[in-house]
Amino acid sequence: MAHPTVWLCRPGMAANPCSTNLDTTVVQPGGGRSTAPFIAAKHPKIDCFYVYPTLSQAKTDAAPLAPEPAAVGVANAQASRFQSVCRLFVPVYRQLTSAGLARAIKQRRAPAGVLAQATADVVSAWHDYLDHYNDGRGVVLLGHSQGAGQVISLLKTEVDSSPAEKARLVSAIALGGNLLVPQGKDVGGDLKSIPACRAATQRACVVAYSMFSSQPPAGAYFGRATSAIGHASTAGMQVLCVNPGALAGGTAVLHPYLPTRKLAGLAVTGQAALPNLPTPFVTYAGLLKGTCEASGGASWLQISSPTAAGKALIAKAQTLGPLWGLHLVDFNAAEGDLVDLVTREAAAWK
Repeated sequence: MAHPTVWLCRPGMAANPCSTNLDTTVVQPGGGRSTAPFIAAKHPKIDCFYVYPTLSQAKTDAAPLAPEPAAVGVANAQASRFQSVCRLFVPVYRQLTSAGLARAIKQRRAPAGVLAQATADVVSAWHDYLDHYNDGRGVVLLGHSQGAGQVISLLKTEVDSSPAEKARLVSAIALGGNLLVPQGKDVGGDLKSIPACRAATQRACVVAYSMFSSQPPAGAYFGRATSAIGHASTAGMQVLCVNPGALAGGTAVLHPYLPTRKLAGLAVTGQAALPNLPTPFVTYAGLLKGTCEASGGASWLQISSPTAAGKALIAKAQTLGPLWGLHLVDFNAAEGDLVDLVTREAAAWK
């Protein structure tokens, strides 16, 4: 049921928590450092609508319909840098909480009522945005993990079947959400008419992937046509992989933007081992490479590094265990490439 949207972040709101310092420490291969200031676009041509991943610390299955500090931290870590090219809208939704997800994985069954309620919140916020803020502007949908699942659902039930909504879609970035396509294809499966993005001038397309440092093992929560709560795989389908650094395929050097302890809100998310630097972000030149791979019934964005620092980062990002891969850094390990892609899409948008 529709209800007044609770906005975590929205242009013009008082004390917008996504309007914060996003400067970056740039670390060169030789160890030299410099600071790159973040500059938000003054008059962006497009908007971004972001749905955050599982993060609620509530003990119930469903999160409250109220902003949580963890949501602020993750929104700033994943989505706020897109404000260099778009206006950012972030709705609060009654997601399946971290505790609820752990119970769902253990029981191999998700609480259907909670998921339906979360979806209804996102759909309601989407229509609020379209009705009161869009004004015919192009929009990029952003989502990670549970948020990616909500973005995929929104594309499937709303945008894919609505010419008016599809006409406003610049692109969608749905990471760590297992977007399914027929094997070897770029369209079909979950989405009937919204294909993979293979060029920055393409409109109404989608970027999706899950990062791993090796082939996802049997039972992996991502990269295979199965869900984190044990749904059976879909015959003839595979998880879509689009390399944001090389849309048409191949290997690309990726441009990570990793949060530091300085980033507002992240202290509550349990990431105490973040780098201690004077800026909210850090980036390393030539640290990571990415290639879409398909093998053994899995498809994923293979992440590697020629440096010891990169290998250490990859190892650190796998703290959730091999079934999760590099899920924690799906956004941040290629943040520069994703923002650059949206920047080029915005330049081509009319």
